[in-house]
Amino acid sequence: QVQLVESGGGLVQPGGSLRLSCAASGSIFSINTMGWYRQAPGKERELVAAITSGGSTNYADPVKGRFTISRDNAKNTVYLQMNSLKSEDTAVYYCNADVHTIEVLTIRRLVVWGQGTQVTVSS
Repeated sequence: QVQLVESGGGLVQPGGSLRLSCAASGSIFSINTMGWYRQAPGKERELVAAITSGGSTNYADPVKGRFTISRDNAKNTVYLQMNSLKSEDTAVYYCNADVHTIEVLTIRRLVVWGQGTQVTVSS
């Protein structure tokens, strides 16, 4: 089993900053791409940012220049630094990881999701 544990969500005022963390644990052989998604009420879940094992990043246009994704491979952790937050950023943020997990004598590729953490940007 592979699990993702998120932290850092909460309430912040417009223009403020917030840092999300997501740590993967379990029988992990390797972690490929890790990312952050978000879903606002009445909207589809959308990609916010992603980072490969080699450090290549990809950002959604609405957050480009304001958010920064990074990872610590030794800790199996991905971070999302969110600056200049806007009300439009309010959503449940989900951590995602493309992993290879070890199951007895088998290595299986899985996409694992965290439980989500609420980010609310409001004055």
